[in-house]
Amino acid sequence: MVAAERPRLTQDVPGCGGAFKLVPEDFEVEELPAYLPSGEGEHLYLWLEKRGRDTREVVKALAAALAVDEGEVGVAGMKDRQAITRQLLSVPSRSEARLSGFALEGVSVLWTKRHGNKLRTGHLRGNRFRLRLRDVRDVGAARETLARLEARGLPNYFGDQRFGREGDNADLGRLLVLGQRLPRRPDKFQRKLYLSAFQSRLFNRALVERLRAGTFDTALAGDVLRREDSGGLFVCEAPEVDGPRVAAFEVSPAGPLFGPKMTAAAQAVAEAEAKLLADEGVTLEDFRRGGDETQGGRRPYRVRLGGVSLEVEGADLRLAFELPKGSYATEVLHELLKDG
Repeated sequence: MVAAERPRLTQDVPGCGGAFKLVPEDFEVEELPAYLPSGEGEHLYLWLEKRGRDTREVVKALAAALAVDEGEVGVAGMKDRQAITRQLLSVPSRSEARLSGFALEGVSVLWTKRHGNKLRTGHLRGNRFRLRLRDVRDVGAARETLARLEARGLPNYFGDQRFGREGDNADLGRLLVLGQRLPRRPDKFQRKLYLSAFQSRLFNRALVERLRAGTFDTALAGDVLRREDSGGLFVCEAPEVDGPRVAAFEVSPAGPLFGPKMTAAAQAVAEAEAKLLADEGVTLEDFRRGGDETQGGRRPYRVRLGGVSLEVEGADLRLAFELPKGSYATEVLHELLKDG
């Protein structure tokens, strides 16, 4: 199910109208690091700004310029091509002398600093987004949508970019989980991408059902709940106790990222998740074929929308907000525009 077909939390609010990302400057993303480099260590952190380049392009060019393996370049998160983005990367400090030879159109190194460990996937708190919507027709609808998302949380769908330009990444991941041969042998990066896309599709389908039932921010008996402060998980045994905690945003229901180490739900929630697998013709045991890439986990059905601001500039809207790592700014846009 593509984004335009998914139910929205603010379905009853009209779309605000407007055009998005006519130029890269309409979409700015700045990483919120989990920590800053200390100034000492065997790794060199680079704060990069890029325009019209995706993160993987930068990693390849940087590795070639510094004469290091691509696996030695550390990245906390992947960033969009059609945007102005700022993010941290790390390289071995032994390659620092070659950094002056790195040149890639659209990419600038703003500063460098040493640190003790390599930057790894997920080493960020989240991202700060600044967006421009052009020729908006209903500012009031935009304000109402953002107010509701602030109050109840943003449905935490995986965005369409997760599923590839052809939209077939999840289908390829399903074949890998079933142990079947792909049309072309994937490299390590592609294999991880395909497997993750299949897990993501199943999560999105679970979230669709919760939104349709009106329970995406409701504690159900048997739900796996995630603590907002620590990320800890527990199974809901008493909805009358945990329900007020969900309402206060202390905990949130967490959907399935299927794999052998996923915290199991119970009761009717477990039955609904089992049906998702059955509908795809796979079993939980099949995910063992993915190895470390499909160990499994839980992802909250909703996330906080933080630091929200909205400014009117003529016929345009300037929006800014923060999301935790792994969440998609495009999902805020789908709520605002209603894909109309």
